[in-house]
Amino acid sequence: MGLLLGTLLLLPLLAHIPTSAAASDLVWDADTTEKPLTNAEFDKAACPDYAHYAEYSHRPLSKGPLALPFQRPDPRCRTFYSDVIEKVISEVTSRMKDPDLARLFENAFPSTTDTTVKFHTNGKDGKAKKKPSRNRWPGSGMFADEGEWEGPQSFIITGDILAEWLRDSTNQLAPYQALATKDPAIFNLILGAINTQSEYVIESPYCNAFQPPPISGLPVSLNGQDDAVHPTYEPSAVFECKYELDSLAHFLALGNEFHKHTGSKEYMNKRWYRAIETVLEVLDAQSRSTFDSTTGRYRQNEYTFQRRTNTGTETLNLAGIGNPLNNGTGLIRSAFRPSDDATIFGFFIPANAMMATELKRTAAVLRSTGARADAGLASTIESWSKNITAGIWEYGIVPHRKYGDVFAYEVDGYGSSLLMDDANYPSLLALPLMGFVESDDTTYQNTRKMLLEKSSNPYFLQGREFRGIGGPHIGLQNAWPMSLLVQVQTSDDDDEIKECLKLVLKSSKLGLIHESVDVNWPASYTRSWFAWANGVFADTILDLAKRKPHLIFKEAKRYDV
Repeated sequence: MGLLLGTLLLLPLLAHIPTSAAASDLVWDADTTEKPLTNAEFDKAACPDYAHYAEYSHRPLSKGPLALPFQRPDPRCRTFYSDVIEKVISEVTSRMKDPDLARLFENAFPSTTDTTVKFHTNGKDGKAKKKPSRNRWPGSGMFADEGEWEGPQSFIITGDILAEWLRDSTNQLAPYQALATKDPAIFNLILGAINTQSEYVIESPYCNAFQPPPISGLPVSLNGQDDAVHPTYEPSAVFECKYELDSLAHFLALGNEFHKHTGSKEYMNKRWYRAIETVLEVLDAQSRSTFDSTTGRYRQNEYTFQRRTNTGTETLNLAGIGNPLNNGTGLIRSAFRPSDDATIFGFFIPANAMMATELKRTAAVLRSTGARADAGLASTIESWSKNITAGIWEYGIVPHRKYGDVFAYEVDGYGSSLLMDDANYPSLLALPLMGFVESDDTTYQNTRKMLLEKSSNPYFLQGREFRGIGGPHIGLQNAWPMSLLVQVQTSDDDDEIKECLKLVLKSSKLGLIHESVDVNWPASYTRSWFAWANGVFADTILDLAKRKPHLIFKEAKRYDV
């Protein structure tokens, strides 16, 4: 029934193909991995909306017991192509024991490039529309700066919304970072993503999600909300303006990973340096306490957010300010979590840990240039990293009656803390993945045990068919497969890893990783198309291919991309 309905949905779209097209041009061979056809008569309007396409199964089915569908769009409808990506898919899937797991990787690994690269230019191909001569974004009233929107640019959406989240896009591109030296197209795609994120950070550093670049010619979208935000932002530039500290950390991470894998400093242009200075300005403003440490007087935070809503996690209390935070902690405030839910206590530990780590990495890159100015900036950045790290170890660790010292999820510097975890990255479970601690660190291991037990983590959800960490964003019956994938990447236990993979696989009947799954009825899920989650799955398989190949490959031989 699903296949039939999916076909019916495609009929009006296929009508857009010119009548002069040959019959062979109308056959969509879902099993092909060849380079997209350059058919001058093929009309992109014939491509189905992938948000609808992903809701239905498509043949050929995998040969495993789950018979998972092939969910890649027709080659002519894919948004980006790389021979190297196709090579990795072939090499990994041909070695895998489980044909269902292989099919899931085949669909998930190219999910970002197949479906979410909505605009990309290498800066020389003429794809960029003429840049506004006066404004960054039409109507913004802000004069254009030198170097703005020049060079490679990449606009990466996460799924069913024509907007880019800094966090999501960074994680979506993560599986391809190691391929950047093997394919100039991937190199330019990621370089373009860094350049585009630099523009976003400069434009509105307190915002989390952004509209298409003005040079793309793509339409803007409205989020349908009535938000009162300070600092104000330009709606033609910003999709949503929730201040999430991890968004800025992800901007740093995108460049740091690119440099790690390529050694390139090409992204370190004038716009990137300006974005770095902008990040430091936010850290300075958001490290200030609610009350002046000398006079004791209340002082207004630079960032406030209020939304007309009946959902408490969608807005900040106290007229958009949030709960009070103490001084002298060294920690940085975050108004929202990576789930886009409001924090309760603004010193959100996972984001602080990620920021501390990425600042340290950024400083190392700056020092590697040998320039005196870069050395001075590196010293400033290193100081921020050390202060945040010290603050986490002093204020972010609390005693647990069963597990001993553990990392708190959020604190306020007054002694209050929140013990929980959310599935979204960065999380406490993911602390080793971001490089803040080693996986065998005692405090982390204590924390990990706490987080994976229902009696000690209110958002560890377990039902008849599924289990995992969820969060308030979706509700109390839905766990996120992403949490199980992070659990795999932070485990050395073969049985634990196999059990997590089994749960993820069984919850992915449509051949893609969902945002969340009902723990009692996995057929009830949110988002059939969620490129970030698919990227995490791809990362997980590539991690196991190096670390524990015997668990997924026919031959226990390590595989590196």
